[in-house]
Amino acid sequence: MVFPNTYSDLPNYAAILWDNDGVLVDTERWYLQATREVFAEVGIDLTGEHYFEYFLSHSKGTSRFGSAHGLNETEIATIQDARNERYRQLLEQEGITIAGVRETLEILRPHFVMGIVTSSRRQHFETIHRRTGLLDLFDFAITREDYPRSKPAPDPYLAAVARSGFTAGRCLAIEDAPRGHIAAQSASLDCLVIPTELTQQARFSGAKRVLNRITDVATLLLDASSDS
Repeated sequence: MVFPNTYSDLPNYAAILWDNDGVLVDTERWYLQATREVFAEVGIDLTGEHYFEYFLSHSKGTSRFGSAHGLNETEIATIQDARNERYRQLLEQEGITIAGVRETLEILRPHFVMGIVTSSRRQHFETIHRRTGLLDLFDFAITREDYPRSKPAPDPYLAAVARSGFTAGRCLAIEDAPRGHIAAQSASLDCLVIPTELTQQARFSGAKRVLNRITDVATLLLDASSDS
């Protein structure tokens, strides 16, 4: 991972825009499991490689993957509904905590405006954060209902920049997957990337840094602030 000893190239950011799934909460694996289960019911094997290609690099993963395997629109819609319900069940039952998240957010909260920028639907987002208690550490959250096109389109981050009250140059995105990184770049944002097990093989060309863990974010940004 890239983690230089010099921070002089980092701007004086005013706002941090956090991706949710994979960065703040360990939910991506449960979305994969739910999606894999419903496709298996119709005899289609969704591998980790498929998931990276169709879901983590692009949008509309279920539709594109289903179409590639011969499913029609009605069949895909049925799978989406079943997946959403199964995902909701997993979110209520399974572990979703990532070590160091709360501590990092509490350290950064006094220094930055902070928002969440997610492709999750509001229902799933609220299910997740009823368990985490993290939302008090944020100024706002942008969910799938708040913009027309999902990541990798820039729309989610353009909406978040507008909510932040700052220009794109004063905002920093934090992502874990290629489509989120592309969305941030397309919105003219600097981006830190914290890859997960599902995205560690990706190349994040143009990322400001690629970090090992979320706790590195506070060290990096507060050192940069003190040097500026």
